[in-house]
Amino acid sequence: MMKHIFGNARLFRLFLNLWPPFLFSGIKITKLADDFRYCKVDLKWWPWTLNANRTQYGGSMFSMTDPIYCLMLMNVLGKEYYVWDKNSDIDFLKPGKGRLTAEFILSDDTIQKIIDHTASGEKFFPEFIVNVVDEKGDIVCKLCRRIYVRKKPKYREGEE
Repeated sequence: MMKHIFGNARLFRLFLNLWPPFLFSGIKITKLADDFRYCKVDLKWWPWTLNANRTQYGGSMFSMTDPIYCLMLMNVLGKEYYVWDKNSDIDFLKPGKGRLTAEFILSDDTIQKIIDHTASGEKFFPEFIVNVVDEKGDIVCKLCRRIYVRKKPKYREGEE
């Protein structure tokens, strides 16, 4: 069943939107391309997503970006690869007010670079910059997400 969900963008989006860490945090995937190369995520403006200053809680902004690039890459690269979050940095630029949005894009160049750097089994750590923006289009915070990607042993060149 999970294999069917993970391979179908519509089912995958529905599954993640019902996943408790997203559902109960006001996080919603509003768009997910059929080829998993584009995703748009919103953070709702709810009383329980606010911090003591009545602005969006920073942990929610971090969470809305957490699994997205890994899950996109898992679908694009397929079963031959390990894909995990390595580490992330967040830079808060201004208070988040109202609904917030983040967009995620995997370009052909990025995918090819990952494939090239991991062909012989090497680890590769691509970095992705994610801007979380408010309804005016102002950047609220900027995240650098570093991903661990490596071919699984049975798919590496020269390994059996």
